[in-house]
Amino acid sequence: MFRVRSATGLGPDLTRLDIEAPDLARAAQPGQFLMLRIDEEGERIPLTIADSDPDAGTVSVIFLAVGKTTQQLSRLKPRDAVLDVAGPLGRHMEIEKVGTVVCVGGGVGVPALYPKARALKHAGNYVISVIGARTAELLVLVDEMSAISDEVRITTDDGSRGRKGFVSDELKDMLEDTSRGIDLVVAVGPIPMMAAVAETTRPYGVKTLVSLNPIMVDGTGMCGGCRVTVGGETKFACVDGPVFDAHEVNFTELAKRQTRFVDFERRAKEEYEHACRLQQA
Repeated sequence: MFRVRSATGLGPDLTRLDIEAPDLARAAQPGQFLMLRIDEEGERIPLTIADSDPDAGTVSVIFLAVGKTTQQLSRLKPRDAVLDVAGPLGRHMEIEKVGTVVCVGGGVGVPALYPKARALKHAGNYVISVIGARTAELLVLVDEMSAISDEVRITTDDGSRGRKGFVSDELKDMLEDTSRGIDLVVAVGPIPMMAAVAETTRPYGVKTLVSLNPIMVDGTGMCGGCRVTVGGETKFACVDGPVFDAHEVNFTELAKRQTRFVDFERRAKEEYEHACRLQQA
């Protein structure tokens, strides 16, 4: 059992859990994730490690309550526990001093971007963060990203904060400014956003990395659920990634695979919400 140290609401349906897992906290590196199962009847879900504190012995995950399991997680309180927390899993991102790095995060992809951006800053890079969301109230970790960035740009779809538009719009303007000399772009967010970032940087020949979070069952490469085509070859995001060269990822195929269990997930969520209403009646 893994005890919840703290649970914090960060916005509409957005929750941060700090979980007591000392071994995992000591070993976690940027880009890695954990597999979590809330109880014996629960499904295993992958969550990127948003932060870790070896001294406190905790790891942090930030998630949007969109399905049954994430709704269950969002209702946990301090001193509650989850049954399984396995990790750290996946290959960690190689951190080097390359020069100027643009870190692009969309929605709940920002928590997964944060440890990478922080490590890149600590390595001596000049870090520009571009953070986007649909509305101002859905922006996350703006203060945290600002603290570890040399510049921060914000975009919202509706223009309620920062530039009205998409993160890729802001990125394109920076790429066209040849005085900047961007050496690396790192993007984490929804699949359409990462695909757009890849197509934005491709004409400029700027190395671009994305961190994928496809459907996973075991997180060890055994089930094959997280298959993704990269450079024409089949890769497994859980063991070969989750960080890949964005220009090599087949995003069209990946987006299609992500819809396989939509109906099942919808029914599970409806049944869970129905049971919750009965308990409250």
